Amino acid sequence: MHPSLIDLVRRYTESHPGDNPWMTAIDNVGILRSDLPKRPGALLFQPSLCVVAQGSKQSVFGHRRYEYGPGQALVVSVEMPAFSRVVAASPDEPFLGVVIGLDRKLMSEVLDSLATPVKVSAQVPRGVFVTDYDGPLADCVIRLMRLLETPDAIPHVAPLVMREIAYWLLSGPHAADVAKVALADGRTHRVLSAVHALRANFAEAMRIDELAAIAQLSPSAFHRQFKALTSMTPVQFQKQLRLLEARHLLVSGTANAETAAFRVGYESASQFSREYARMFGAPPRRDAEALRGALPE
Repeated sequence: MHPSLIDLVRRYTESHPGDNPWMTAIDNVGILRSDLPKRPGALLFQPSLCVVAQGSKQSVFGHRRYEYGPGQALVVSVEMPAFSRVVAASPDEPFLGVVIGLDRKLMSEVLDSLATPVKVSAQVPRGVFVTDYDGPLADCVIRLMRLLETPDAIPHVAPLVMREIAYWLLSGPHAADVAKVALADGRTHRVLSAVHALRANFAEAMRIDELAAIAQLSPSAFHRQFKALTSMTPVQFQKQLRLLEARHLLVSGTANAETAAFRVGYESASQFSREYARMFGAPPRRDAEALRGALPE
């Protein structure tokens, strides 16, 4: 528990007009607040450090569930779909969090500059893990929040604090996992290349042998290592990406259910509706209408 961070985050949300999440004046830094627990919501995580100041959250990536509370952070090193919800929150003690985007180029630069190289194994790293943030890492997060009170200093100081965050992640207890993704060489690079190919072409028919060829692995080895990195199979990964994109199309009003189904790669509108309702808890049209009704004017 870091009282000063709680105070800074709470004061920011109460003094700035807007809605959750707050995108701040610091690039790749956002603030989350919820006064009540929330049901699971599907979203696409970007590489980030998701710090909890108060309350607790739960995120599910494939078959793995992660719970994290005050003094802990979820580290996501690969763009991945997931389900996330606020578990503990109340009007008196709202959930408060800070999300800090991780720049792979910056991470790689810091990694190359380390006096003592990070020891990494030959295994594919975990793309997600929970870690404690304390000591210097907590101090970095607090300083970022304080910077928001001195906007003129942000362009000069924020990049330095971001570099420091990269350093502490690469010298902490999970340095090997972070370093493998930052390095993105060898086997990890090949598996990541296949992940990115699937992400870029999620609406197309997926052929495991083509993705395995990108990773320079046999189909069975690729399937195993893809799951080790993302906690889900390629099929699960693609399905969640398709449904998230379809939801975006529906909520934005740029497509109806049938059009959205075909645009994200479904050949059957009825199958799309069944899988959409299974993932989001309501049929496409009803879900989109409810979400549009919840958006601020």
